[in-house]
Amino acid sequence: MTKFLLALHVLVAIVAVGPVTVAASMFPPAARRAHAEEAGVGTVRLLHRICRVYAGIGIAVPVLGIATGAAMGVLGDAWLTTSMALTAAAAGVLAAFVLPRQGELLEELTGQGSVERRSTVQLAMFTGIFNLLWATVTVLMIVRPGSTTGA
Repeated sequence: MTKFLLALHVLVAIVAVGPVTVAASMFPPAARRAHAEEAGVGTVRLLHRICRVYAGIGIAVPVLGIATGAAMGVLGDAWLTTSMALTAAAAGVLAAFVLPRQGELLEELTGQGSVERRSTVQLAMFTGIFNLLWATVTVLMIVRPGSTTGA
């Protein structure tokens, strides 16, 4: 059961977090270019939808991670506690800063046809923080201090 949970956890992490990471990173430059391209607003709308939908699916990642950690008997390990805290921080950044700002920029594009560069730069910064948090969690999941895998 542990191997099944771990495989499911990793698959959902790849399938859910990967698209959010890529789409969120593509959003700021797409928003800057949107007014110059015919399909620009449609592209920005699609990127925002990908982020929203896959963020919802991504809720399964920590749920499966906790189930896997419990099955492996490592819930109290420092690396896992740190990973859970960083995952919560990443989710907070996504929910509080990335998704709402994407929505605001999309509304601006729909209304006036362009956005301020400052707004897209700020969104890019929050997206970078989100991506850095996930990269750190990924490294912790692979390295796992104190693991018995020898890695």
